[in-house]
Amino acid sequence: MEIKRLAGLISLLTLTACHSAGQSGAAPAKSDAPTEWKFNFFTPKALPAMVTFAVVLDESGEWVSRYVTLNSTPAMSKVVGEWNDTSRAPSGHWNRVKYPPRHIFFCWDSIIDKKVYETRITFSAADIEKMKQPSKYKDHSGNVAYYDSIQIGLAPGGKVAVWLDGIGFEPNYRITPSALTTLSGDKLEICKGVTKSDFSYGYDKDIKDFIKGKTYPYGSW
Repeated sequence: MEIKRLAGLISLLTLTACHSAGQSGAAPAKSDAPTEWKFNFFTPKALPAMVTFAVVLDESGEWVSRYVTLNSTPAMSKVVGEWNDTSRAPSGHWNRVKYPPRHIFFCWDSIIDKKVYETRITFSAADIEKMKQPSKYKDHSGNVAYYDSIQIGLAPGGKVAVWLDGIGFEPNYRITPSALTTLSGDKLEICKGVTKSDFSYGYDKDIKDFIKGKTYPYGSW
């Protein structure tokens, strides 16, 4: 990976984030707001992928966080054929930021596609505000709860979907980012050379059994 390319993209995104934050007029987080926000990736059942690198720019454009070690990318057993609003990847140790994100940029290896993807997500001012404001629901302990966890689904064909975790038994809140772009092949910029995955080994038996008789991309994503 070329550091100059990474630095150039981060500089560009930082400028964009500063402009967006300045125009949003969003109020600062309240003192009882979360001290961190989480982001987690997952895949449908038996359609594996792995996130290998990520960059997060916060809402103000002042904080840039790089991740070369990330939580695992689990497959959700109940996500079959289409997305749902209830499945949630468990939080881990690494994927955490101090402030709500404006941009999330990440590289991921789609094992099912045998391909590397590069995805850039930009959250709208309304979605960022939702992350900062208390929910009308309480958590399992009866405390004020926030939409402080982002779920990102990765499907065949480079398809990406985004939610905020629901509170308690509330369904997850599906959002449409203000920008979502996924690149692959010769169009890769930062993610070219990041992965060392060898896609030549084929599929494990559980994947072969699951996709047998099914048509790619094995669902509607």
